[in-house]
Amino acid sequence: MTAQAPARSSEGRRRRSADEVRATVLRTTARLLLEGGMSAVTFDRVAQAAPAGKATIYKWWRSPGALAAEAYFAHVEERLHFDSTGDIEHDLRAQLRAFVTLLMQPDVGKAIAHLIGADQDDPDLATAWSENYSRDRRRLAVDRLFEARNAGQIRQDVDPQVVVDQLWGACYHRLLLPDEPLTLAFADALVDNLGRGILTG
Repeated sequence: MTAQAPARSSEGRRRRSADEVRATVLRTTARLLLEGGMSAVTFDRVAQAAPAGKATIYKWWRSPGALAAEAYFAHVEERLHFDSTGDIEHDLRAQLRAFVTLLMQPDVGKAIAHLIGADQDDPDLATAWSENYSRDRRRLAVDRLFEARNAGQIRQDVDPQVVVDQLWGACYHRLLLPDEPLTLAFADALVDNLGRGILTG
């Protein structure tokens, strides 16, 4: 039995699968977001640039904000891997440095600031941000801190949830209220200062 050729449109081009269309829409949206901020992400503009059917985009995302949030996560996911080397200080420093390096990129930092601002008035964006990005990022950090606490590397009375807020929250603070610069030296100082209070060694 011979394999069937891929389905083709009336123009003779191969018809894209749903997964391919979705991936293209996310890449296109991430580019629009990074180039022009939230105002650049509209269903009309994404549909034209992808290209993709607007009805399909409406079916998958409840609002342009929800689409922008998921596109941002897909764009940065691989760059925010959380190591587990057995040395919690090393792992916190490496992850925080990777995060700050990302925020220091003008297009990315601006996009995150736009997303955080817009989700105050867009429930769909807020839900997508939590479900596709912030909740998972927090869980990875909290799990790694619990692992370190169980291994005796940090004090037993330390609350991993609060540590996450102290480290990553401080970075978001400098991004959104830039009275002081967001730098790798700042990331190192956060880990150094906090480490004096939570590490056992």
